[in-house]
Amino acid sequence: MQRIHRSDLSASITVFLIAVPLSLGLALATGAPLQSGLVAAVVGGIVAGLLGGAPLQVSGAATSLVVVTADLVHRYGWRSTCAITVLAGLAQLVLGMARVARSALAVSPAIVHGMLAGIGTVIALGQLHVVLGGSPQSSALDNITALPGQLAVTNPATPAIGAITVAVLLGWRRLRGRAGRLLGAIPAPLAAVVLATAVSAGLSLPRVNLPAWSAPVLPTLPSGPVLGVVAAVLTVTLVASMESLLSAVAIDTLQGRRPGPHAPPAKLDRELLGQGAANMVSGLLGGLPVAGGAIRGSANVEAGAVTRRATVMHGVWVLLCAGLASWALELIPLAALAALVMLVGVRMVSFAHIRHVQRHREFPVYAATLGSVVLFGVLQGVIAGIVVALCLSLRRLTHTRITVTEEPECHRVRVTGQLTFLAVPRLTRAFAQVPDGANAVVELDGSFMDHAAYEALNAWCARHRSRGGHATLGDAVGRTVSEPVSAHACRPWTPWRNHHCTRSGTVPATSGGQLLGGVSAFQRNTAPLVREELARLAREGQRPGQLFLTCADSRLVTSMITSSGPGDLFTVRNVGNLMPPPGSDASCDSVAAAVEYAVDVLQVSSITVCGHSGCGAMQALLGSDHEPGAQTPLARWLRHGRPSLARLNRIGRLGRGEVALADRPVADDLERLSLVNVMQQLEHLMAHPCVARRVSEGTLQLHGMYFHVAEAQAYILDGSTSVFAAVGPDAAPDTAREAAKV
Repeated sequence: MQRIHRSDLSASITVFLIAVPLSLGLALATGAPLQSGLVAAVVGGIVAGLLGGAPLQVSGAATSLVVVTADLVHRYGWRSTCAITVLAGLAQLVLGMARVARSALAVSPAIVHGMLAGIGTVIALGQLHVVLGGSPQSSALDNITALPGQLAVTNPATPAIGAITVAVLLGWRRLRGRAGRLLGAIPAPLAAVVLATAVSAGLSLPRVNLPAWSAPVLPTLPSGPVLGVVAAVLTVTLVASMESLLSAVAIDTLQGRRPGPHAPPAKLDRELLGQGAANMVSGLLGGLPVAGGAIRGSANVEAGAVTRRATVMHGVWVLLCAGLASWALELIPLAALAALVMLVGVRMVSFAHIRHVQRHREFPVYAATLGSVVLFGVLQGVIAGIVVALCLSLRRLTHTRITVTEEPECHRVRVTGQLTFLAVPRLTRAFAQVPDGANAVVELDGSFMDHAAYEALNAWCARHRSRGGHATLGDAVGRTVSEPVSAHACRPWTPWRNHHCTRSGTVPATSGGQLLGGVSAFQRNTAPLVREELARLAREGQRPGQLFLTCADSRLVTSMITSSGPGDLFTVRNVGNLMPPPGSDASCDSVAAAVEYAVDVLQVSSITVCGHSGCGAMQALLGSDHEPGAQTPLARWLRHGRPSLARLNRIGRLGRGEVALADRPVADDLERLSLVNVMQQLEHLMAHPCVARRVSEGTLQLHGMYFHVAEAQAYILDGSTSVFAAVGPDAAPDTAREAAKV
């Protein structure tokens, strides 16, 4: 328990050091009083920390609300903006009591990423003017058009301070050697602001100006059209709630990937209630709108926070700093804070997100949301994204291409796309072009056909045959389409089992027959669904992101345990998942060549070595010697596993802290050797120059994995503790960090 308290204490200090400069920078970006950012940090830490449903989430002034808040301050004034914040908090309380938090996550990721990218673009453009010594304009377009004039009157010292801040933020994590180890514990935002403040000492530059603390003035209701005020409240409610809920899910995933004690999973409806209470208190005290943030939350998890005490204590530290050390905050140049927030805005435009939405053919949704947020505002951008997403979905459902071609032996009617009742009129016009008595082939290339279309197709086929013609109704791979007579009983994972439904009825029930039956099932069920993606990969070439080195054991299905598809993994399999070190044996160049190709040519970003339970190679190593004079190919190959066996003998049965499973004892020597072998092969990987070079550059990560076959459970190696931690069902990769680095 004392260790947990110490972890929470150190994590709270780390988050506090990040929150202070970030809160001041966000307040500066909105045009609100600078102390309002500190108020939001205090209220977010204490109120949302105590009442919220995500224990490790850290709330405060939100990056995603900067554009919205700046517009409200410009339009209604600061006191009215505080009133809108209170009303938004009340709306969040209502939504939390209505238990709608989960449904909010149903918004398309393309809309969310487009909204954040648009907000980041507006933030970056506005703060660029502050870095240059000016003031942001009222819109992104005005900021762009005013930029040349701002450059003409800029004091060179101001952008120099901004450049120093950006340079420290970008280079802080890249420090190497002893200095990097000593300074790495200091958060980059704090280091950048402190260094910029020290360099600017003695220069005449705009600096933080905190007014004397006084009792907060009660908010006043905004004057203006009621619909405009309602829209403002809904915008703050929507953006704050979405960021808080998405951040809570991401923080849950992130903490699930680390070993040790975990906080309870997020209760999203309670989190919405906590955020609503925090916004009401923040608005009443003159603070910025509050939301949970991934930046502070991920820093909290990485710093080792275990309970909500870390979040609450961070708010207490901000309160003490604002009351006792305001003189130190007033030394900070505004250009440094603006540069900090500008870089945060730039990072909100994620190229990884762009590639992701493009891969799912949702880039128009992303682009429409981003452009509308920049040009018109956040709420308008979200609405535009929803409209475009609905139009795309409707187009995919209704877009059908129907062609009729006359061939020497038949008339071929090709239907490409989803076949619904909306396409029936065009389908009947196409059938009218097929003469009576002709041989007709109707070819369907789509994944959906509704009942109306099916009835129209069969009615025409029956009518055509009654008039002396011949009609065949099939799909793109030649399968005859007919009414299903029974449901397929196999579950999704049964193709990997020794069952009979995939066997061909025209071949004997042998292993070869099952293989042919499986291939036939692929052509029948899967090939039509993946053909477009495989055609794209054939055109563009392979660009996998990961090299997966694992055992040749037939029970280890890499695509199944990693949920990967074509083009995702560059897989190398051998007996025992061994990685011979350089120069060990010329006959082992095959594995080294594959690694070199993946690292230098394909430019993969990670390599995973995956061992498994019940490994026959490890069993063979435990049972025999495989001395250098061994004659069989298998015996010569297994010699490369002897360093793992020697390592096991050195650490003994208790492991001496060198290898362990996080949630249970290691079962036996066979499992212990399998775990040790993963660690040993990772060391062999580092002996290869191409791998060592990319790792030192920070562009390649090495991971260790162990898969227990009987439990269907994957474990990830934490390189700092030599502990393999079980991967939970909620540890999704989209919004969290990658597995523990080795």
